[in-house]
Formats: sequence, C-alpha cells, structure tokens
Amino acid sequence: MSAHAAPTKRLTLRDLDAKKHSAEPIVMVTAYDFPSAQIVEEAGVDLVLVGDSAAMTVLGYDSTVPVTTDEMLMLTKAVRRGLEKPLLVGDLPFGSYEASDELALATAQRFIKEAGVDLIKIERGGTTVDRARALVNAGIPVVGHVGLTPQTAISLGGYRAQGRTAEAALAVIDDALALQDAGVSVLVIEAVPSEVTAALAPLLRIPLIGIGAGADADGQVLVFHDLLGIYAGGAAKFVKRYADVRGVSVAGVAAYAEEVRGGVYPGVEHGYAMPESEAARLRELLAAR
Repeated sequence: MSAHAAPTKRLTLRDLDAKKHSAEPIVMVTAYDFPSAQIVEEAGVDLVLVGDSAAMTVLGYDSTVPVTTDEMLMLTKAVRRGLEKPLLVGDLPFGSYEASDELALATAQRFIKEAGVDLIKIERGGTTVDRARALVNAGIPVVGHVGLTPQTAISLGGYRAQGRTAEAALAVIDDALALQDAGVSVLVIEAVPSEVTAALAPLLRIPLIGIGAGADADGQVLVFHDLLGIYAGGAAKFVKRYADVRGVSVAGVAAYAEEVRGGVYPGVEHGYAMPESEAARLRELLAAR
C-alpha cells in the first residue's frame, strides 16, 4: 500500500447482517497461513476461518481432536498478518472451552489478544450454549456450529450427515435456535439435508453459513485445501474442486528434480557473475597460497 493509499475498510458484523437481509450470499473460506490469507484476501471473501481442520490439512493429524491451542494460535496469527478486509474467525480447539465458562473465556481472550481475531467459533449445542452465552456476555462475538461437529464426530457416528430423520433434524434446529438465543453472531451448519437448512433459515435473525447443507443458507464455507485440490485426503460429497493445485505442484517439483538430475538447472541465467578483473584477482590469490 502506498503512503497515500486509503486504508482498506474491514468488514463488520453489521455488513454481514446487511448481506443477509439483502439476500447477498456471504462467502467464507478457511485459511491456515500467511500465503493462503493473502490469496483469500485478494479473492475478495467475506469471512476467513482458521479452522481446527488445520489439524488434518496442514499438521498431519488424523482428526481435529489432537490440535492444541498453541498450534491454533500460531496458525491464526499468521493468517491475521495476511488479512485486511475479511472478518477473521478463530476456531477454539477440542478441550479448550468445554469444561467451564472460565476456561472458554480464558481461551477466547488469548485468540483475541494474541491473534487479533474478530470472532470466536465453538461447536455444538448443549453445554456449548452456556459457553457461548458467557463469551457473548463478556463482549466476545461468537460463531456457533451445529449439525456435523467434527470435534465430537465419534459420538455422532463418524463423519456423516446429521439430521436425516425428523426428530434428529428438530434437534439440530433446536441447537441452532438455542445458540441464537445465547447471542451468537453467526451460525455454521454442516452436513445436514437441505430440507433442514430450508426449515431453519427463516427462523434465524443471524447469518447462516452452510457447508454441505444445501443452498438455503445465507452463505457457504469450504476448506481452502479441499476447494483448491491441495489436500490428498478424501473429500466429502459436498466439496467441489475449483483447481488442482496438488497436481500442478507435484508436476512442478518433478520437473525441477528432473532438470537438476539432468544437469539442466541451474543454467547460466540463474547464477551471479564476478567482474572478470575480480575473478582474475581471486585466481591469483588462490594460486599464491
């Protein structure tokens, strides 16, 4: 940014509410480091989530459960440095907020003070509603998350769609409404039949962001590595690949390796040269030893 350029106006929660009420879809995506933050910034998204999906996509764990608060803070701080306009959401990892309101508040405050997040995301209904209310009462904007909640996927029967029966769908809707009543600012709904989202959306005053939940939400979120084809793991049914970054990257590194082994790289154009007088002087100095 030049010295005379106007600063970029960061989006606000009021902007999200305006998008909802004008039926302008909200775009949310995950990011986990400085380069990915710069990419999503330039692409013009509205919300950026440093999700605990980082556990699998960038840290190599087999689920979201093992990732620690310190690991999530490191990634979130890197993303903060690459963002200007989008709102930044920090995802509290498993074990960092469930036990008590005090624990939830202490962890959330770290994400705000150390990583500069705009909102905190927590999963599930149930006791999480109490945690959400405590955070909101402390002045911390919260994103709720219902439906498939990866941190508790084992208790939900694994990574599978939720709300497939009328009773199960009603439970998801009740969790969502309880979180809204607790004061959350945004709600994510994941991996539910589209009929559940269609039934829930008219009941909400707050923006509803879907992931594998149909087209009736106010916006959509996808994982950066999934939509760009970076992550080698299997993608969920709802993921659409918009690029094959992994394939292009493998091909690029393979071409580099082939050129190194074949003596093609580096060429003369990739190196630096001394003035001939200095090269001659160096030869003289070496010869004099």
